[in-house]
Amino acid sequence: MNTHILIIAHAPLAHALRECALHVFPECAEEVLALDVPPDEPPEETQAAAQALLERQPGQVLMLTDVFGATPCNVAQRIATDGARTRLLCGVNLPMLLRAVCYRGEELESLLSRALVGGTQGVMQVAPTAPQNQIRMARSSHDQEKNHHQ
Repeated sequence: MNTHILIIAHAPLAHALRECALHVFPECAEEVLALDVPPDEPPEETQAAAQALLERQPGQVLMLTDVFGATPCNVAQRIATDGARTRLLCGVNLPMLLRAVCYRGEELESLLSRALVGGTQGVMQVAPTAPQNQIRMARSSHDQEKNHHQ
């Protein structure tokens, strides 16, 4: 069974990221969920909506939020009380999400590590020269093979 991915972020980021993931992996529509947090919605309403989404998902759930300390993250922290079934990463970006979707069949702890690596390695300075001159960070044991370009 695949791990479900729940994105909780400031509107419209959660749904925008989900749409990007579905563009690359259209078969993951049932496993990638999004909850946009409107600017004027009370945190209690956001928490109730997030809790309802979480309760409808069988098995394990990786939650991704945009900013640590903001409402989406605070809500996710409140509902992610079972570390065996749910895990939470903050600072979601598209490389992180794509890596999570790609490896959603793995155990939750491994998926968490892969998503974190994907998110951090997806951020790099790009020089105005040929790609072979780009500086690459050292690869971790959870990264993909050196010739896999995701």
